[in-house]
Amino acid sequence: MRPVILRRGLVALFAAAVTFGAITQAQAETLRIGYQKYGTLVLLKAKGTLEKRLAAQGVDVQWTEFPGGPQLLEGLNVGSIDFGVTGETPPVFAQAAGADLLYVAYEPPAPHSEAILVPKDSPIKSVAELKGKKIVLNKGSNVHYLLVRALEDAGLKYTDIQTVFLPPADARAAFERGSVDAWVIWDPYQAAAEQQLQARTLRDGQGIVDNHQFYLATKPYAQKNPEVIKTLVEEVRAVGEWSKANPQDVTQQVSPLLGLPTDITLTSVKRQGYGALFLTPDVVAAQQKIADSFYQLKLIPKPLSIKDVIWTPPAAVAKAQ
Repeated sequence: MRPVILRRGLVALFAAAVTFGAITQAQAETLRIGYQKYGTLVLLKAKGTLEKRLAAQGVDVQWTEFPGGPQLLEGLNVGSIDFGVTGETPPVFAQAAGADLLYVAYEPPAPHSEAILVPKDSPIKSVAELKGKKIVLNKGSNVHYLLVRALEDAGLKYTDIQTVFLPPADARAAFERGSVDAWVIWDPYQAAAEQQLQARTLRDGQGIVDNHQFYLATKPYAQKNPEVIKTLVEEVRAVGEWSKANPQDVTQQVSPLLGLPTDITLTSVKRQGYGALFLTPDVVAAQQKIADSFYQLKLIPKPLSIKDVIWTPPAAVAKAQ
């Protein structure tokens, strides 16, 4: 009986090992993408072209929606996704928190796609008049840096204003109630507030911030799967080119997802930057300036080196850009 039992035990162990190996292999062959309700990745998801190309490489695609950049970066940090896109500020906070991520590519600037808004009947006419006022924003999002730069440009310190940190939906409610004096927000929430609430733009990003969107991956995934990343960037770039040429089609596709009228959505679509470019020294320097500013303001606990977390594409890929 013992040899039989032993054989059965070995069979069970072998089956368990095979099962574990299959699970590990399945995980390795799945690209997990984090996205937000608005942006190029939504369009890429709808087109399905990425799935077709990666299927040839034996890779499945899994999509997970996040309410904002900081939450998406947390997903990258804890390893629940492999790739995603956010504004320029969330990666700085994520790197400061120890996230093992790499910048893969970026979208062209979209400085008009974020702004400091005030109610239509507000007596405030300039950023300088925000001194001592309550300003609501999503902490660690792209607009956090817009606020910092706008205050500097107006001769104010970050400590001259009162920050209230709320996600977009709660921030809009506070803005409508009049419990805050200004709201720093991005599209499409920005366009919706402008048209539905007649909110006035006190200052957008033009001349003070780039408002880049960055595509990021976990370091282990990017280093082990350069061909998958290459394919992903190519598909994002293709969707971006199509989007620039077809804003009405993009609007019709995105508007129902956002639950916004087409006129508001079209405004947002036209202000967005589209594309996927590998990072240049100038873009890295601009991102370093953001990191340095947040460290000086004690918003992050340590100085960062952005150049140390830039993905280097294979030579043939970089040359083809």
